[in-house]
Amino acid sequence: MKSYLEDIKDQPEVKRTLTQFIISDKIPHALLFSGQEGIGKDFCAIRFAQEVNSRFVKNRLEAERIISGIENFSEPYIKFICPLPRGKSESELDGPYEKLSEEDLECIKEELSKKISNPYYDLEIPNANNIKINSIRDIKKFLSFSIETSFFRFILISDAHLMSEAAQNSLLKSLEEPPAGFIFILTTSQPDLLRSTIRSRCWNLNFQPLSNDGLSSILTNFFNINESLANSIAPFAGGSVSIAVKLFEHDFETLINKVIVFLRQSLGKRYNSAFDEIKYFLTDNSGEMLKLLIYLVIIWLNDVQKFRYQTGNYYFNKHVETLEKFNNRFPDLNVNQIVNKLEQLQSAVSLNINLNTIAINLIMELAKISSIKVN
Repeated sequence: MKSYLEDIKDQPEVKRTLTQFIISDKIPHALLFSGQEGIGKDFCAIRFAQEVNSRFVKNRLEAERIISGIENFSEPYIKFICPLPRGKSESELDGPYEKLSEEDLECIKEELSKKISNPYYDLEIPNANNIKINSIRDIKKFLSFSIETSFFRFILISDAHLMSEAAQNSLLKSLEEPPAGFIFILTTSQPDLLRSTIRSRCWNLNFQPLSNDGLSSILTNFFNINESLANSIAPFAGGSVSIAVKLFEHDFETLINKVIVFLRQSLGKRYNSAFDEIKYFLTDNSGEMLKLLIYLVIIWLNDVQKFRYQTGNYYFNKHVETLEKFNNRFPDLNVNQIVNKLEQLQSAVSLNINLNTIAINLIMELAKISSIKVN
């Protein structure tokens, strides 16, 4: 019989632990899936819910119905909770969707439909900045909904770290003693933002970045990206589907070429030209493109170190001449120090600091390198 866990790319330790829970018939009532964004934590939660019910539900037709219901985020089989916008005049006593506009509801419906079709899809719901206490309180209704059941019912809280303090406090009451047959799964890229009392009530499973082969397969099968391009993008994505999709959406080859041109202008102290190049990465107000630029510059600097020690496997393998020229000119440069400064700028993007200010600082940090005296 096929195991639904086989669909999960990589994550051998996670799959081994989940399989052992099922075999031993000792499934924790709450699980915490931790790891960077875009590595399939939600997908794993869905497949685990399906695997559990396929093993324990004896009636084949009933099992198929339950498994389909889980696939489609249908209650009473699974309750899917994610960040949502606040409605006009919404209070904590309202239902999570009650005061939302028709436009918001339609957008949420479309986004969830995309997530159902592609579990690796990142939801893009405008103004959905946190998980509302209304959504968490709604869990109590789900837990109290009494039906004759022979199956396990799941509560999947995606991006659990985005729960407000009040929402986390409310969740604690449900986590302490859930009714039999209910299993909570929380997924998060920032477990430290969850209260320690929540973390201590969950069995924590740490997910690793995807392998290049695993990531390439996901890009091909779930995003219809041709295999050759998927193989080119995967090494740059740091094991994350989210980053890989951003690279694809912004025309990967064009993006890489723009990064190289930007580096040449900045390192050459051609400030106006460098700023002209960086404007391409300032077109979105969210700062995601600027973060992507800094991320790629850091990868290039890491390649500089690889070239210095002749370890090979360069990400910028089509631009090896830039690595050679840089190392010939700055053989003793402390690259780690530069990377640390750039990582600070990358973090600053999320702090609502003016993007132009960050862009100028990025150019200046790179231009400083050219002022270093060569022995």
